[in-house]
Amino acid sequence: MASAFITTASFPGLNVLGSPAKRNLMTGIMWGSIGVGKTILDKFEAAKLAGYNGVEVDSHLNRDEVLKAKEATGLRVHSVCDSKHWKLLLSSPDAKIRQEGADALKIALEDAGMFGADAVLLVPGRVTDTVSYDDCWNRSSEEIKKVVPFAAKLKVKIAIENVWNNFLLSPLEAARYIDQFRSPWVGAYFDCGNILAYGWPEQWIKILGKRIAKIHIKEYSKKIADTQGKSAGFNVKLREGDVNWGAVMSALDQVGYKGWTSIEMPGGDTPEGLKDLCDRLKLIIES
Repeated sequence: MASAFITTASFPGLNVLGSPAKRNLMTGIMWGSIGVGKTILDKFEAAKLAGYNGVEVDSHLNRDEVLKAKEATGLRVHSVCDSKHWKLLLSSPDAKIRQEGADALKIALEDAGMFGADAVLLVPGRVTDTVSYDDCWNRSSEEIKKVVPFAAKLKVKIAIENVWNNFLLSPLEAARYIDQFRSPWVGAYFDCGNILAYGWPEQWIKILGKRIAKIHIKEYSKKIADTQGKSAGFNVKLREGDVNWGAVMSALDQVGYKGWTSIEMPGGDTPEGLKDLCDRLKLIIES
């Protein structure tokens, strides 16, 4: 006779009492979303006071000041955003610009290594009327391949973000793009809000799976976008738009994601606004 005993091993999302298990996710905020403070230390202190576990800093900041702010507040720098990737696109027709972009990526990786971060956010390129889809793929791939050994040496992952760059428009394609590098040092920086314009975040998460290095938390309203324009869709408070956060968290559970969730959206221009974003993020994690 088969055993009638049911264990939590049958339901990995439950703890021993049968209630939902607490998610092991850390709360962070992107540098551009910290509108409080003038100095690097000011911004770290504001993030600390608001309740975040860490920050995602921009590259090319004063390294000594970042390290001092990190030590003073106890906040972790969990990732670095390549602040030059839009200006120095790796998909540019100009080889000089591509080289400068690759050099900037290396500096971002060095920043991350110095700060103890394990990933750098990268926008790999942009498709335009003068840069074809295949050229964007081939040029950006070539430049990233050159930098992968450097990332491996530093043990910092290059994390490709999904943005409105007319590129990598499906999760299957994004997975293929990442997989071509055949390296654990290239992954995905998945933005939950950006994807609402052409997909559903929970579907992308399940397909990208273990490729996901980091998660950006951002809200989006399709209704506002339909009436006020595509970019206006971001003008909605966290948890009050169209992202199905319960489905997103469930998808992250399914793929075994246990890393950072970082705010990237407006609203952090006051201490109260920063705290409100953090409080809403914590509610999302618990959903």
